[in-house]
Amino acid sequence: MGFDLTSFIKQALEEDIREGDHTSLATIAEDEWGTAVLKVKDDGVLAGIEVAKAIFNHFDPSLHFDQILKDGDHIKKGQEAFKVSGKIRSILSTERLVLNLMQRMSGVATTTAKYAQAIAHTKAKVLDTRKTTPLLRWFEKEAVKIGGGVNHRFGLYDMILIKDNHVDGAGSIAAALNRTHDYLTFINLDLRIELEVRNFEELQQALDHGSLDRIMLDNFSPADTKKAVELIAGRFEIESSGGITLETITAYAETGVDFVSVGALTHSVKSLDLSLKVIK
Repeated sequence: MGFDLTSFIKQALEEDIREGDHTSLATIAEDEWGTAVLKVKDDGVLAGIEVAKAIFNHFDPSLHFDQILKDGDHIKKGQEAFKVSGKIRSILSTERLVLNLMQRMSGVATTTAKYAQAIAHTKAKVLDTRKTTPLLRWFEKEAVKIGGGVNHRFGLYDMILIKDNHVDGAGSIAAALNRTHDYLTFINLDLRIELEVRNFEELQQALDHGSLDRIMLDNFSPADTKKAVELIAGRFEIESSGGITLETITAYAETGVDFVSVGALTHSVKSLDLSLKVIK
């Protein structure tokens, strides 16, 4: 299922404007034209330029967008990212939606870039998770990619991820995997299968059974992760997960895993400070 950006923009503007931006309608003449500039007030990685373009174009196609920087650029406080010219009413009515999304996306991209840089010397890739803001997942996952990370599954529909609760509910790893294959065969669907293991006993059960694509090592220490990598020996993709921080990600990546998933990329990010100022 693709993301409908236009539909999102329509709903977001309806939430904010409804029957009218009364402040702008009251204070700004209809034929008043001007230019606004997006000013960078924090160092980081810029994300959301393309989204901003889409918002302005949807709301008022007569607005002129002058792009200065692009998504993924490393930015410094004091830079200007773009200018938008046209009816001041239109600019002010879309200002907050543009800023809210760009600040959030830039915060995610900035955080992701730090994690990606910390493991750039290894083969491992930093993954996001489903720990996202409801209905803003597409923007946050796009920002992860802009920051140098890789998207995990988008939702519950596009990959099988058998976690501890699924294993406990099914009764065993073997039962969970067998039921998964029966289910996928029954509905004639081809999905990649990942299994979370909590200890070496579960890891051995997974290796004995096989029939999966990726093993997630949940809350393993770096030392135990290295042992697990040796046991898996290239049979399956390997992902480390569970409370991994910027301070610990390098140790995990250096064990030889393929992926390190980090919920903090999206669930506890500080938005980047940006402002849109009208100039005449």
